[in-house]
Amino acid sequence: MSNFNPSRRRFVKGAVIAGVSVYLAPLHSKAYAALFEEKILQSPQWDAQNKRVRFRIDGKAKVMGQKVFARDIRAKDMPHWPQKQAHAFILRVTQADRVYSGLDLSLLGDDLQPDQLVTADVLARDGLAFPAFYGEDMLLPAGKTPAYLGQAVAILVYQDFAKFRFAKNALKFKDGVLRYGETTGPLERDPWGTFRFVRVGGETAYEDDKFSSLKDMPVFPVGMRKHLPVWPEGREGGKLDQQGMFYAGEMADEMKSPPQDWLVMSRRFTTQSVDTSALEPDNANGWYDAATQTLHMVVPTQSPQEVADEMPRMMAKGHRTVKTLILHPCYTVGYGSKDHYNFPYYGAVAAMYGDGLPVRLANDRFEQFQSALKRHAFDMNYDIAVNRETGMLQSFHAAMTADGGGRSNFTPSVVMVGATAAQSIYYFPKSDLSAVGLASRALDAGSARGYGTLQSMAATEMMMDELAAELKLDPIAFRMRNVLKSGMKNTQGAIPAGAIRADEVLEKAAVHPLWTERKKRKAEYESQNPGKRYGVGFGCVQKDFGTGAETSFARVELSEKGEISLWHSGAEMGTGMSTSQSVLCAEWLGKPAEQAHFSVTDWSVLPVETSGDPYIMSQEEQDQLQTNPRWSPSYCSPSSASNSAYYFSHSTREAARLIFDNGIWPAAMAIWQTGIGGGQAAPYVVRKEDARWVEGGLTANGMQILSLEILAKKVYEMKGMTGAAVHVFNRWQWAEADFTLNNVRQRIPVDGMSVRQGADPFQTLARDAVYYPPTQRNNASVTYYSAVGTLAEISVEIATGKVELLTHHSIMECGNLIVPELVSGQLQGGLAMGIGHALHEYLPLYEDGPGNGTWNFNRYHLPRASDVAVWKQTSDILPALSETDPPKGMAEVVMIPVVAALVNAIADATGHRFRDLPVRAENIREVLQ
Repeated sequence: MSNFNPSRRRFVKGAVIAGVSVYLAPLHSKAYAALFEEKILQSPQWDAQNKRVRFRIDGKAKVMGQKVFARDIRAKDMPHWPQKQAHAFILRVTQADRVYSGLDLSLLGDDLQPDQLVTADVLARDGLAFPAFYGEDMLLPAGKTPAYLGQAVAILVYQDFAKFRFAKNALKFKDGVLRYGETTGPLERDPWGTFRFVRVGGETAYEDDKFSSLKDMPVFPVGMRKHLPVWPEGREGGKLDQQGMFYAGEMADEMKSPPQDWLVMSRRFTTQSVDTSALEPDNANGWYDAATQTLHMVVPTQSPQEVADEMPRMMAKGHRTVKTLILHPCYTVGYGSKDHYNFPYYGAVAAMYGDGLPVRLANDRFEQFQSALKRHAFDMNYDIAVNRETGMLQSFHAAMTADGGGRSNFTPSVVMVGATAAQSIYYFPKSDLSAVGLASRALDAGSARGYGTLQSMAATEMMMDELAAELKLDPIAFRMRNVLKSGMKNTQGAIPAGAIRADEVLEKAAVHPLWTERKKRKAEYESQNPGKRYGVGFGCVQKDFGTGAETSFARVELSEKGEISLWHSGAEMGTGMSTSQSVLCAEWLGKPAEQAHFSVTDWSVLPVETSGDPYIMSQEEQDQLQTNPRWSPSYCSPSSASNSAYYFSHSTREAARLIFDNGIWPAAMAIWQTGIGGGQAAPYVVRKEDARWVEGGLTANGMQILSLEILAKKVYEMKGMTGAAVHVFNRWQWAEADFTLNNVRQRIPVDGMSVRQGADPFQTLARDAVYYPPTQRNNASVTYYSAVGTLAEISVEIATGKVELLTHHSIMECGNLIVPELVSGQLQGGLAMGIGHALHEYLPLYEDGPGNGTWNFNRYHLPRASDVAVWKQTSDILPALSETDPPKGMAEVVMIPVVAALVNAIADATGHRFRDLPVRAENIREVLQ
């Protein structure tokens, strides 16, 4: 490797994928520091008495503007790169209903022509194409109709920045640069994904279901007609899918001719496409060193493992040899938009045409709107039946479509999650929920924060208010009659994990002054503010967290001096997981990790192999594959789906627990039992469950406090466990395996383990047996939930329709808090995003939308401090049931209930129920005048 010190390879040793050696040195990790003598993350400032961390470990770097994000990195910041930086930009189509005919770069004249013009023909010549996940046509060839607006057609590479800047300005917003031929109409394609979940419960909420997805199966189409699904024929006693459709037919008939005491309400709701508006636009900086055939890449990504796995496969197929890939994944903020997104691959291609110089490819804001992953626009038809006499929900039918745009991305799972979440916090005895992810000419939509549940649950919450009004019931009281309680089943027939506490959220909301005094406040406000109307609204949801195939690596080490180091596969994307994962070590080791490394992809210390698809494999296939002692259903999850607090924490906690059980505790007992007659421990009964970390160190049942430094020295003397690396897998429950530790067979909730004894090297332990969750568990679709309820107080100006958010109060249940300040930050940020979704953020899907390249924040109303009641908002967090409650994922759920709360508040103020989002001032003005 060019200018690469071989003695430092141990810091970045990687794997060989498709014949390409892959090395990872995450920026500002220990690996990067070893290479470039630079360190950004600070050691945690730990308050041992209160067991709290004082600051984020990346906080100082961020507030001081240090180079934490990939967008800040230039060639001169990489000491082993050439110091001159080349630049590139992408040209994209603005029409998707006619043939693309080619480029006209005459506006550039002779002086501003690119040093390299990369087109589809060049990629075909050089054997470069997208990984399979991203579909065809990395660059659109002339002669084809674009699959979607904003599809890339060419990359222009410049070695001189001034030429690059002038050329980009010369072509921006100019018609005629891209030529078009005959009008063909947009491409017509089958949906990216289709799902249907049918459930008919037993006599009570706790008895066996007659039919459900978990007990039987989800229903899938038997074919497509005019690009829409054709469902199986319903047949009583037929095949499982036919039985499901038989019950769906019975429900539909019952809705059409309901019992006398039923109220059946049918409503249609729509939500807009939304830009995720991550404030770090997509970017990449790469250098291809032809002399050593090495590709160096700096990229922001939520899924570094995916990039590390797919990029070498992509390059291995090219005609220009790449022997080594050195990847520097960086901190980023993505809200889903940088999870399995295609920009790193465009960056890699640009780097291949730099003629020896590093090439920086970075979107400006117009380009970001034109190309970044969007939130899916949903169209939902809901039918809900409720018993008029009891106020109890009876049946729920939902048929929803989501616009997935021109590439599939995560559309199939987004629509699946949207359908399974639609029930929100309620129990339905019967339900038939279907969702279709449509292919269109819109920009491709991906795993935006909320992941389909924002759309479907907000609609459910709006409908609950309307049902309550029809029944003349208090909206919160109506919700409390129907709330899903612990042990009840969701719409897939699965029993959610642990205690379901949405009822407690409702109880607290019902007695909050914003709710109990709303009529009095309305009268007072409107009398004091003529020309304005006052309203209060409420929304409460519980959202799943995780994907059903969550997996991660964690490695914890204890030095002889008592220093703790952590390595984790998760990527920091603004959630603060780098801090929280470091803090988790304190539970078992008394203090946070002083050294922490994230986006780690080198797990040679714990070899794990994977094959097959964890979501669709049969039980027989899983049983066969798990005979390989290194096999797991999945290798490594990206940072997404609110997975850091619960799922990533599990691997960190289990690695630290292993060191405590097999290193720290035996060492402590050895010290306490030293001396005549069994030492200080003999007079007392000292059990491991009595162990407590206190200020100064470890004690148990009155034993002398031992500092971690003293304990670590003893662990090394005894050759106890000083390091543990684990791999974990969760399919709506944790995989477990039997391992023999200290000659004792133990079942541990991990599926792979390597350990270090004393100063010896790591050794991988063979598992004696493994217990993966059955594949049928996939049909549960979700078992983990966290709940949030939000009250919103607004005023509406009659003349303009403008909504002013006066204040809002949120009540959240999320288990034990790892770092309370991070939870508060997530709640505040999520609320702002939800407010934007409900009231402001409007983005047309097609030709007048962002695909035309003219959208920026001057046209797109991102919520500002004045829009979110930033100084007046309040919150309550339910205390954990006990200190043993796990932390729950809550980064997505925090943005959802405020959407319904605002729309319900507008209805309270104006008397009109809106069902299409966003509800902007002009929409309100139309109904008030």
